[in-house]
Amino acid sequence: MNPRPPAADEETALAAELTILEMGAEGEGMARQGDRAFYLAGALPGETVAARIRGDKAEVAEILQPSPDRVLAPCSHFGVCGGCALQHWRDGPYAAWKLARLQRLLGREGLSPDFLPTFQALPGTRRRLALHARRAERGGGARLGFKEKGAWTLVDISQCVVATPGLNAALPALAKLASAFLGHAKSAPTLHVTETETGLDIDVTGVESGARGFSGDQRARVCDVAAAHNLARVTLSGETLYSARPPRILFDGVSVALPPGSFLQAVAAAERQMAQDACQALQGAKKVADFFCGAGAFSFPLAKQAQVFAFDSAPLGIAALKQAAGEAPGRKAVAAEVRDLFRRPLSVKEMKGFDGAVFDPPRAGASAQADALARSDIPTVVGVSCNPATFVRDAKILVSGGYRLNRIRLVDQFLWSAHMEVVGVFEK
Repeated sequence: MNPRPPAADEETALAAELTILEMGAEGEGMARQGDRAFYLAGALPGETVAARIRGDKAEVAEILQPSPDRVLAPCSHFGVCGGCALQHWRDGPYAAWKLARLQRLLGREGLSPDFLPTFQALPGTRRRLALHARRAERGGGARLGFKEKGAWTLVDISQCVVATPGLNAALPALAKLASAFLGHAKSAPTLHVTETETGLDIDVTGVESGARGFSGDQRARVCDVAAAHNLARVTLSGETLYSARPPRILFDGVSVALPPGSFLQAVAAAERQMAQDACQALQGAKKVADFFCGAGAFSFPLAKQAQVFAFDSAPLGIAALKQAAGEAPGRKAVAAEVRDLFRRPLSVKEMKGFDGAVFDPPRAGASAQADALARSDIPTVVGVSCNPATFVRDAKILVSGGYRLNRIRLVDQFLWSAHMEVVGVFEK
């Protein structure tokens, strides 16, 4: 009898010896075999590796000749956890690679600003984590951790080297909390945890049927765990389940009550650096627009030196900003308005009289507002972005209107990842 032909995923992998030529944009080593390019996680430029090739994919079987820039990863979960990609790379080459990527991206579009020193976050400083929960195979509790890269498999996390000590200390309590959200077989909870000045704020998503299908017993269990571990607040997709006190964040010394699920920079020191860059660029401005203002990360530092008009589409963020502004002495006036800047950007006429602006949009960028800014008379605009690709698109819009990108800073707040953020200063 003829044997059954192997399925595609059962085919024997081809063995190959590959030399890593460069680091790809996602933090994977790139090698070539003939006219085919392969990207191998965990490999560094200059290394020779034994690889297993299946179709158009390759994985490292063994490092035959390691790079002198290879270091021991500080995390025991590295290589399995999908959170960090580059802990095995020495700091100098890692930082140079990120900067070179940004320089090439800007250079392709004819942008040649001065580069300020890169801000690099330190280990143990990330104040926000998104932790995935799954039902434990034994004991009825919950497993808590991060996903493997490109897979749904959960990696149990006992410690995260990029997270603050407070978040690491809370992992056992968060696992207990997560178990209360596993009542439905299809639930796959994600705990979005933020360390604030007044305690941990947790917003849970991914729960089947949401808060409406959440039983009284489950709510009671959430409250019991939260109270026992002194959590500040627990919400389910923004709906409050437990609240001992408002989670509060300091923006340049101004205490703001953080709305559930609202945006906040992952590293406080990175947020301060970006705000400092904006304030320095807009020194001397008397009337400043803060577009995509959130709860006021730029508004309050800028209000030390200028009158600020802040705009964002999130009503709760604007309400929190307004309340904090009314309680913050020693600042110039801060006005705030709920406004969808994608559909209804501030017009050139409405921006008359502003002599400074800052925009910090979501990953989609701020093309509509950038188009209006390009036609305005505002002398200095500061662009902040978590997506260099859309930043470059918006920069080209501003340049077409007579602005020049004078200087830029790379902000590496997602340490050991391929992710980059930037702060750029445009002058007309």
